[in-house]
Amino acid sequence: MSSVERLSPLLGLTIMIVSEAATLAHVEPFWSWNTPIAWTGFIIFADSVVWRARHDSWMRSAPREFACLALVSILLWLVFEGYNRIIANWYYTGLPENAVLRYFGYAWSFATIWPALFEGAELIAVWRRSGKPGGSGTSGAPALPAHPALPAHPALPAHPALPALSIVIGAGMLACPFFVPSATARFLAAPVWLGFILLLDPINARLGGESLFADLRARRYDRLVNLALSGVLCGLLWEFWNYWSRAKWHYTVPIMEHLKLFEMPIPGYLGFPAFAYECFTMYVFVRLAFTKLGRTIAL
Repeated sequence: MSSVERLSPLLGLTIMIVSEAATLAHVEPFWSWNTPIAWTGFIIFADSVVWRARHDSWMRSAPREFACLALVSILLWLVFEGYNRIIANWYYTGLPENAVLRYFGYAWSFATIWPALFEGAELIAVWRRSGKPGGSGTSGAPALPAHPALPAHPALPAHPALPALSIVIGAGMLACPFFVPSATARFLAAPVWLGFILLLDPINARLGGESLFADLRARRYDRLVNLALSGVLCGLLWEFWNYWSRAKWHYTVPIMEHLKLFEMPIPGYLGFPAFAYECFTMYVFVRLAFTKLGRTIAL
């Protein structure tokens, strides 16, 4: 094992710890930039652990797609920022007054969202496999295959109308915030966080891409579990790192808004697994617009 492989997990962990400690002490630039700095550390840490276990990871095995993933992450999160203009569920404070720095901070922070979720899902996959016979999460074990084989199960039958129905329901959920009064739209975060799954996943399957519904029909549950647990892990870290930061977001969700863990109302944590699924379906859809090739996600 090279010195880079040995030190990379420690580097990522050190970045996370130093940034949070400096944030608690109000030391700049960490206090104002804790979110992108800490998430950069997490991505380095997760990618390094996965590489040591599998000799295959996003940053080392698919650097070009990883760079595209970070760019797409910015663009896709702007979709949700656009929806927030309608549902008004969060706002930002403590941002740099300089416009260049402010938009650089937006871009850096948004660029970490999809990579963090996907790296987290693979980290979860390595952890889950380490608990199975023949599996290992350590670098001393034989390398796992780059793309773990999916077990073969007979696909469960699906009514031919279900994909079309899913698309219609998803489109309706995404459209509804635009056709209700603003006071009502504030309660419609759930349709936004679920709508893209129902809209895009059947299209992804039809185009030959990776699909959550296809996994369910084939009784392959690893991706679903990995993404859900990554959503929970990343959700807790998002809120933890945000809470003490100077530049941060606040929620105005009108449901149990006074019962919070960090800044997030408790019911909001139920949305993080769904958000992970939504990020997966959105990225697969964008990638299919350019190629059917690409790195297997969340396995």
